Amino acid sequence: MEVVTTEGTRSRASKEGLEAVPGAAHPGPATGNGASPSGLAHIVVQDVRPSTPHGYPAKALVGEPVPVSASVFRDGHDILAARALLRCGSEVVSTCALTAEGNDVWTGTVVAGELGAHELVVEAWTDWYVLAGDRTSDLTASAPVPIWVERERAGVGAWYELFPRSFGGLRGAAGQVPRVAAMGFDVLYLPPVHPIGRSFRKGRNNSLASEEGDPGSPWAIGAVEGGHTSIHPDLGDFADFDFLVQTATAHGVEVALDYALQCSPDHPWVKEHPEWFHHRPDGTIAYAENPPKKYQDIYPLNFWPAAEADRVALWEACKGIIDFWADRGIRIFRVDNPHTKPFAFWEWLIKALRRERPDLVLLAEAFTRPKLMARLAEIGFSQSYTYFTWRVGQYGPEGLRTYVEELAHGPLADYMRPNFWPNTPDILSGPLRGGPPSAFALRYVLASTLTPSYGVYSGYELCENAPASRDNEEYLRSEKYEIKERDFSRPGSLAPLFTTMNSVRRRHPAFARLRNVHFHGSDNPNVIVYSKGSDDGSDVVLVIVTLDPDATQEATLDLDADALGVPLGQTFEVYDELSAETYTWGAHPYVKFEPWRRVAHVLDVRGRL
Repeated sequence: MEVVTTEGTRSRASKEGLEAVPGAAHPGPATGNGASPSGLAHIVVQDVRPSTPHGYPAKALVGEPVPVSASVFRDGHDILAARALLRCGSEVVSTCALTAEGNDVWTGTVVAGELGAHELVVEAWTDWYVLAGDRTSDLTASAPVPIWVERERAGVGAWYELFPRSFGGLRGAAGQVPRVAAMGFDVLYLPPVHPIGRSFRKGRNNSLASEEGDPGSPWAIGAVEGGHTSIHPDLGDFADFDFLVQTATAHGVEVALDYALQCSPDHPWVKEHPEWFHHRPDGTIAYAENPPKKYQDIYPLNFWPAAEADRVALWEACKGIIDFWADRGIRIFRVDNPHTKPFAFWEWLIKALRRERPDLVLLAEAFTRPKLMARLAEIGFSQSYTYFTWRVGQYGPEGLRTYVEELAHGPLADYMRPNFWPNTPDILSGPLRGGPPSAFALRYVLASTLTPSYGVYSGYELCENAPASRDNEEYLRSEKYEIKERDFSRPGSLAPLFTTMNSVRRRHPAFARLRNVHFHGSDNPNVIVYSKGSDDGSDVVLVIVTLDPDATQEATLDLDADALGVPLGQTFEVYDELSAETYTWGAHPYVKFEPWRRVAHVLDVRGRL
C-alpha cells in the first residue's frame, strides 16, 4: 500500500506493516499515543471532512466514493503518513491511504457498502517508525466523524409530480404510470391524497370564496371523512392506492407522497386535540402563514403545547402518519414547509425513522433562507429543494454557476443534496413566465444535467407559461385550486426531450454525481459550459447550454483538457446525445445556438486518454 509523506515524496510500507499500526480497528482519542507531558500530541489531525458544522452525520450513498480530507501535521521535521477508515459498528468497511496535497491537507476516498450509521476516522503516524518495523509508532487518530449512508434514490433520481384528481383519481393516476415511466422518470410524486376541508375552502386562483364544485387545495388536509391516514373519497379507496403503488413498482417507478403537517379547520384533530393548535387570545385558532403567503384554509400545528404529555402525543401522532403510509409501501416523502416546524421535532423524528426504516427518503421543501435550509439538511433530510428556480444568469452572487459550485464543492456538499426543480405548482418564475418552448427546454437540460436529482411538475412538457399576474409567480388557474385537463399528445410537447435526457442520464454514470461538476470557459456569458466524469474516469460528458431562450448566441469555448481526460493540445471526438451528430473538437471550439432550433449540446467525450 502506498503511503505519502508530508514532503510529498512517496514511500512504500508493506500491507502487513500498515495494517499492524496500533489502534487500526479501534482508534484512540485525537491526542494519540505520542502525547507530550502536557497532554498535547506531537501529531495533529483536524478539520476532518466530510462533516457537518454541529456534529450531525454527513451523508453518503451506498457504493458512492466519499472524498475524505483532513489537516494533518506535527511538530518537528519527521515524515508522516496517514489513512482514513470507514467503520460500520466495530467493522472497518473501507480504508485508504491519504495523499498530501500541500499546506498540510491530506485527501483520499472511502466507499460505503451498506445502509446505516458509519464513522469516519483519520489516523496519522510518523512514517519512519513504520518503515523501520517499530510497532511503537506514535499513532494519532481523529475523533470519529458520523456518516449516514442512504440508498441511491436519496441522491439520484428524476421526479415527476402530478395531481391524481386531474386524472380521475388514483386509478387514473395509475393509468399515467406507463407514460411517466416511458419518459424515464424514477419517482412519481403525489400532492396530498387526503380528504380536503370545506371550511374557508379556497376557490379558483386562490380566491377566498369558493364556488360549488371547487375542489379546494389538497394541502388543506382533513374533513369529516378523515385526516392524514385517510384517502379523499373522490380519489378512490385503499385498494386503488395499492393498485397505483403496485403499478408504479411494476414499471420501475417509486411513488412519493406528500407529508404536510397541517390541518384544515375540519380535520378530526381540531376537535379531538384542540391543544395541538395555536390559539389567539380570544380562543380561536390561528390560520397558517408563510410570509408573504397566507393560508386561511389551514391551521398550523403547535409543536410545543403547554403539557409535556400533549407534546409527546402530538409528535408520536405525526410519526404515525409516516409509519402508516410506509406500511403501505411508500418509501419517499416530500415534506411540505419543514422550516415552519421546530428543528427539535425533525431531529427526533429523523433519528426514530432511521432506526426503524433506514431506507426512507425525505425531501425538504423549504424555500427559505440559506442557513435555515442548510440546518434542515444537516439535521438529516435526504434532499433539499433549492434556489435553482431563480438562478438564471451564470455569474455573480445570484448566478447559476456560482450556486452550483457552492453546492458541489463547498462545505454544503458534505450534507446537503440538491434537487433542482425548474417549476412547481407554486412557482413559475424566470424565463418560464410567458416564455417560449426554448425557455422550458434549456431550463430542463440544466436541471437534469447539473444535479443527480431533479424534478418537474406536470404540464411543464406542454410549456404552460401563464403567471397569476405580473408580480405573482404562481400559475394562472393553478391546479392547486382546480382540476385541469391536458392533452399530452399535442404537438410541441417536450416529452421526447424528457425521454432522451433521462435515457442519457442512465447511460452515463457521470450524471449520478454532484461533486464531479467542472465548469469550463466561454467568451459569452450567455453560454454555460460544464463537464462531469464518472468515478472511474471511463465516462466523461460535456454539456453546453444557452441561457438565452429568445436570441441567437455564439461562443468560443475554453475547454480544460485535463478535466475532460483528453490529450492536451490534440483534437478529440465528441458525440451529441441530442442530435446524434459527431464532432472533432480542440480546446477552443465554436458553438452557435438558435434557441428555436437548438438550446444545448450534451456530448459524450470519446477521445479520453
